[in-house]
Amino acid sequence: MAKRKVAKSGDYRKYLLGSLKDPEEAAAYINAALDERDDPEALLVALRNVIEAHDGMTSLAFKSGLNRVSLYRMLSQNGNPRLESLSAVLQAMGLRLKVEQKVAS
Repeated sequence: MAKRKVAKSGDYRKYLLGSLKDPEEAAAYINAALDERDDPEALLVALRNVIEAHDGMTSLAFKSGLNRVSLYRMLSQNGNPRLESLSAVLQAMGLRLKVEQKVAS
């Protein structure tokens, strides 16, 4: 029986950040985080990962017109982004908010 090589967490992180450079992947990743109703911080974690994949907070602050320190605070564990700020962040990364009808389960 062949042994499977387990990827190191750094390898996964590198893969994740590489894949999140693709706007379609980033949108799907953020949407999956939004579906995590039991974990409200999931969205903030997802946004931080997508931002890191897109050149980081300093670059995002410049592109979005938001203050870098405010961005860090907004996306911290206890952050609570305003809709206006969230929209600016997403727009700077080539994304947007969208509402769709919930599929009955």
